[in-house]
Amino acid sequence: MNIILFDDEYRVNLLPLAFTRPCGALRVGIFTIAEKWQHYLNCNVSFKTQKYLSKKFNSKIDITNIFINGRYLPSNKLIEVLINLKENEIITDNNAVVAFVLNENHSIDFINDNFSLAELNNVNQNIELSKVKFSYDIFRLNGEEIEKDFDLITKNKKSQNLSSSNKAICHENIFIEEGAKVEFSILNASSGKIFIGKNAQIMEGSLIRGPFALCNNSEVKMGAKIYGPTTVGPYSKVGGEINNCVIFGYSNKAHDGFIGNSVIGEWCNIGADSNSSNLKNNYAEVKLWNYPSQKYLKTGLQFCGIIMADHTKCGINTMFNTGTVAGVSANIFGTGFPRNFIPDFSWGGSSGFETFSLEKVFDVAQKVMQRRGVEFDDKEKEILTYIFNETSKFRIWENSIKQI
Repeated sequence: MNIILFDDEYRVNLLPLAFTRPCGALRVGIFTIAEKWQHYLNCNVSFKTQKYLSKKFNSKIDITNIFINGRYLPSNKLIEVLINLKENEIITDNNAVVAFVLNENHSIDFINDNFSLAELNNVNQNIELSKVKFSYDIFRLNGEEIEKDFDLITKNKKSQNLSSSNKAICHENIFIEEGAKVEFSILNASSGKIFIGKNAQIMEGSLIRGPFALCNNSEVKMGAKIYGPTTVGPYSKVGGEINNCVIFGYSNKAHDGFIGNSVIGEWCNIGADSNSSNLKNNYAEVKLWNYPSQKYLKTGLQFCGIIMADHTKCGINTMFNTGTVAGVSANIFGTGFPRNFIPDFSWGGSSGFETFSLEKVFDVAQKVMQRRGVEFDDKEKEILTYIFNETSKFRIWENSIKQI
């Protein structure tokens, strides 16, 4: 079985997180969506995405291919429908395409945008489908996805023993992978499962309440307070207070300060004592910046913190308003609250922004990624260059202020 996750027209509602990755590479729960499909179906997974992303996230075509919408999360019921799907059959969800099956030639045509899905036969199905429609769905769905992923990743495996220096509640809901270290901490899994990945570390004095996932090679710093449902992706460091957040990976929020009901991309750094409000003073519904409509839209949520895209950094004591969106490669600092929408490649804060030039963006990215043993190559440069040009319309100051 060969799976290709495709991006549909609703991908734009997941910007800025989807600027640097296909929808199927978003992390929700322990795994990315692509990793979930790999575990459920034990098969290869590749991507059909935007052309500027396709060198990094390419398509692998077989004789027969199942195309699945990258925003949709796998479930046993959905998989039952998919494995019975025949060539040239399609599943839809209201106005969205969920999945379809094509042969090799038609698959090549679809990858090259030369195939009409109107030619396919719609198969009626009546199952509940879980999907990521907006960026805040990532933290909203994170609890149930941690529970599902926990069962997948721990099946037929034995947990490491938890050191006697720790205090654990509902020990049976805690799984510790090989090489992980946990000492002198309190883990409460009574309200959700706790997963500690390979070579991860929870340092002394940490207080953790599930559902919680700490992915491989990540660290929880001393004295951290973490409320579920929270995921810390691989190669990340977290500390301070965190509540219902998803950190994709390779990012740091290592110091005191609070973030809640938030999504943090890759290669981000949150400075010491920085805080993000997740509740308005008047307890009103939170609005969030939406790229395609270019305005703030209602979320239906009372709690919503910050959506921070890849490569964005903030200095010490940065304060973010409720419902803030920070674009790709922004560098935020200074006193006061910056605006609720911080455009991609911004440099500054509440006193105003300038443009973070590509040359300096590349320099910082290379240094940051090199520290984790990851190459900042031409593919990464091409992606950031495309996004820089694509988002220039949001940097309204560029006509009057020289780039730094």
